[in-house]
Amino acid sequence: MKLIMAVIKPFKIDDVREALTAGGIEGLTITEVRGYGRQKGQTEIYRGAEYAVNFLPKVKIEVVVSDDLAERTVELIRAAAMTGKIGDGKIFVLDVEQAVRIRTGESGAAAL
Repeated sequence: MKLIMAVIKPFKIDDVREALTAGGIEGLTITEVRGYGRQKGQTEIYRGAEYAVNFLPKVKIEVVVSDDLAERTVELIRAAAMTGKIGDGKIFVLDVEQAVRIRTGESGAAAL
């Protein structure tokens, strides 16, 4: 099993969710996060005063899939989240040793 974490622009979350659902990927967790990469933040103007925003709003998506769905899931997220501009985000793929469904006690891929 693989844990796929993606940090994307907030306005792309609906596109990513729809792409994953259409691709047969069920269940995901999202978290509103703040951060920066190569963007190094941005400058904004509020009430005539200019100020720096060092941490930009992002959304972190986490989804656990079987090994055979990992590459497809990454491609679905990448295609749906891409704007072609700096700050589109990153996707990370990690190994998952075990998963357990609390309600039934199912483990491994059956728990997904």
